[in-house]
Amino acid sequence: MEHLEKYKVLNLSLPLSGAKSEKDISDFFALGNGANDLKDLLAKMFSDMYSQTMMMLRSCEIDYDNPPDASKSVVAVNGVPLGTQDNLFCITGGEGTGKSNYISAILSGTLREERLSAEQTLGLEITANPNGLAVLHYDTEQSEAQLHKNLGRTLRRASLTAVPEFYHSLYLASLSRKDRLKLIRESMDLFHHKHGGIHLMIIDGIADLIRSANDESESIAIVDEMYRLAGIYNTCIICVLHFVPNGIKLRGHIGSELQRKAAGILSIETDDNPEYSVVKVIKVRDGSPLDVPMMLFGWDKEADMHVYRGEKSKEDKEKRKTDELIAVVKEAFRNKITLSYQELCEVLMREMEIKDRTAKKYIAYMKEQRILAQDSNGNYQKGELCHT
Repeated sequence: MEHLEKYKVLNLSLPLSGAKSEKDISDFFALGNGANDLKDLLAKMFSDMYSQTMMMLRSCEIDYDNPPDASKSVVAVNGVPLGTQDNLFCITGGEGTGKSNYISAILSGTLREERLSAEQTLGLEITANPNGLAVLHYDTEQSEAQLHKNLGRTLRRASLTAVPEFYHSLYLASLSRKDRLKLIRESMDLFHHKHGGIHLMIIDGIADLIRSANDESESIAIVDEMYRLAGIYNTCIICVLHFVPNGIKLRGHIGSELQRKAAGILSIETDDNPEYSVVKVIKVRDGSPLDVPMMLFGWDKEADMHVYRGEKSKEDKEKRKTDELIAVVKEAFRNKITLSYQELCEVLMREMEIKDRTAKKYIAYMKEQRILAQDSNGNYQKGELCHT
């Protein structure tokens, strides 16, 4: 057998004595063993060889008789879940749009035993934290002084005078990228065991955990790692991306990966009224982001913090919906004059991260709004509104 090792030939020892009448496979069958007995021996050999893989398989295999618990919503808007346990939730936007204050409002909702109203948390419904599970906030950009100031506003919004024991706000700007990720991994495990679980975790500046947001392999690796950690600790991880999105598409390789993996995505932009910021839903797990109202928030000098300013009008919502759909249709027909119904459905599902039924609803809507038109063969092409 030693001569065959370099060829990686496997050796199966049969339960034979080695006597003249019990020496090979024919004797094994002559003793009354059948094909199933041989299969059992092979299965045991492979189980022993792949013992670690078998352990992983058992943890990954679906047990139909024991369904998993449904992911609970941690962050929602108008009853639509955006951030759920075991999942990633992305918030994106450019500089000066109020992202840090928006994050502060989300955090404030996790510090109380009872739920704060949506108006107090800038239009979002944040699940309260009655059991005092860990709430973790890692910031890779802001200075210690700025983070301290934001922490004060978080406490005031939650009507607290002291930082709860389970809340940990950490500034990582002074650490190397490698050390930042190491600290996040190890502190998550520490705080999970210390507080009996993690209610919510925020990484403000996920792109600062890698060398370049346009490095495909690094982007895939960091998003996969965050998704893995969310599953291990049964928590929602909010990833804040400091990029201005291109319509309903996030920028950079890291943006593309978050677009694929995140259960929900919000974009914060400066409103037409520069005193306000507008929050747009870019992705939801079920349904369409374009059907969720746009929310407004702005600075209140008297309150010394950002406050909720309500929803944008129905007309504004419809205009956004029309503009985004026109952009998607123009891109879909960039290299083709016509598309079949099925081809168009597939393009919408891929480009907008929506399900089949939502894509079909949008096709009917776009035909009605003259964004799409049909030729004599029933195929679709750009409609009147796409040529204006």
